[in-house]
Amino acid sequence: MITHPKAEELAQAVARWIDQIRPDLDPRNAFLARVASNALATIGRELASGQAGERLATERLSGVLGRDGAHAELNAELCARLRAGEFNVDTPGLLAALKANVLDQLSIDQPNYRHEG
Repeated sequence: MITHPKAEELAQAVARWIDQIRPDLDPRNAFLARVASNALATIGRELASGQAGERLATERLSGVLGRDGAHAELNAELCARLRAGEFNVDTPGLLAALKANVLDQLSIDQPNYRHEG
């Protein structure tokens, strides 16, 4: 089995190459190259951290809902309970779990985001 380069390493390499050639491109293609480079960087972060983040999010949702399950299933149940009014800001552990889940996702989607407090 080939262990290197990993998918996230390949995404980083292509993003770096795009960044190297971008200054020589016309404005429109330079912009599109930057978008592509940013997308590859996001893909790399998702590949590197996404599974661990989803595992943690699933654990948090399980704690709030009081049962185990797959992430998508637990998330759908949480949404349904929120819409039905069964859960609200006073539900123990809900806000802390949601905040942690959002911050974990932001670390992938917007790594320069700095949360205060």
